[in-house]
Amino acid sequence: MSIDLGLDRVVAVARRMALLDRPLAGGVITVAGTNGKGSTVALLDALARSHGLTTATYTSPHLLRYNERLRLNGREADDATLIAGFEAVETARLDGEPVSLTYFEAGTLGALWVMAQCPPDLAILEVGLGGRLDAVNVIDADVAVITTVAHDHAAYLGDDIEGIGREKAGILRAGRPAVLGSSTLPASVHDAVRERGAVPFALGEQYRRSECGAAGWRWTGMGARGEPLEVDGLPDPGLPLDNAATALQALAQAKGELDAQACRQALGRVTLPGRLQWLGQWCLDVGHNPHAASYVAERLAARPCSGRTWVLLGMLADKDADGVIAGLAPLADAWVTVSLEGERARSAADLAERIVERGGRVAYQAATPVAGGAWLAERLAAEDRVLVCGSFFTVAAILAWKRAGTAPP
Repeated sequence: MSIDLGLDRVVAVARRMALLDRPLAGGVITVAGTNGKGSTVALLDALARSHGLTTATYTSPHLLRYNERLRLNGREADDATLIAGFEAVETARLDGEPVSLTYFEAGTLGALWVMAQCPPDLAILEVGLGGRLDAVNVIDADVAVITTVAHDHAAYLGDDIEGIGREKAGILRAGRPAVLGSSTLPASVHDAVRERGAVPFALGEQYRRSECGAAGWRWTGMGARGEPLEVDGLPDPGLPLDNAATALQALAQAKGELDAQACRQALGRVTLPGRLQWLGQWCLDVGHNPHAASYVAERLAARPCSGRTWVLLGMLADKDADGVIAGLAPLADAWVTVSLEGERARSAADLAERIVERGGRVAYQAATPVAGGAWLAERLAAEDRVLVCGSFFTVAAILAWKRAGTAPP
């Protein structure tokens, strides 16, 4: 099965695995949103471990290895650990009337089983799609985070932004904190907070960030008992500061207090492959919707270069290519479009046609991301830069190629 929204099958297998009989961890933070989930999880993990907490994180999709999806105390789970989880899922799935599971559902249950074998102080779970009907939502969140709400996954969530907001708000629980990581969330999210009886902590209201010049930036928020908290002198983590502020507020609710020096250390060392990741002249970002594209363009515009900015773009057919191109167009001096493989693939020619219609210059169309990267590498001037974006598949291919240090045959 590919995608089959609904929790009945997942709950049935989770009960057979005894995953719902006891707490998964000392605390659970669930993160939903259109953009910013991965960076918020990475920030939360770094912050929690800097405070001396043991952690387990579950994210999706992966870039190069499935093992990336499950991290225990910051390290990827090894193959034996993952296999043990998959075997536990399969045993439970076939114990009685067989239950069908999707790829994501089986992976989620396997990761939860691994966490349950040695419960961490904090489990941080990233929603895969939506929220209400996502497999992750079988676990009650002690703190629910909603980063942003924008158009994406239209085939499953629809084009109604209010409806998308309601789906993502399905992770909220009565009486528990709801950390809202954007000042522009749709009204449906705020309505859901009230209807479900969650306790809101909204960016720009209960917590905020402010610049401190050369001294970094300041976070002000609220602790678990409603007491005011403040941490200043925070470094730029190279990830969205709204997400960093959101992670700080979520951890404050989960832990009850924050240590300023631990926060500074965490934000100074956090890394996340594929999110504004620089490899020399190459910037890799998995952004694949208009909201993400505009953010990336804004960040790179604040970091001008003396040469040309090339955009190497490869996208899937079910994504808003026109919106992404529009978001990146002010940044791009020239484009290289690449084809992806699979049923959902979009061709380089299709992307090129859309770019040209907007007045952009397409310098090359490649059959694969690596072929496009190799063509571009031979033509880059020392002062040029390249943005690789549009899909996890595009970034993963270029990342693997760059790490290998080889060109395609």
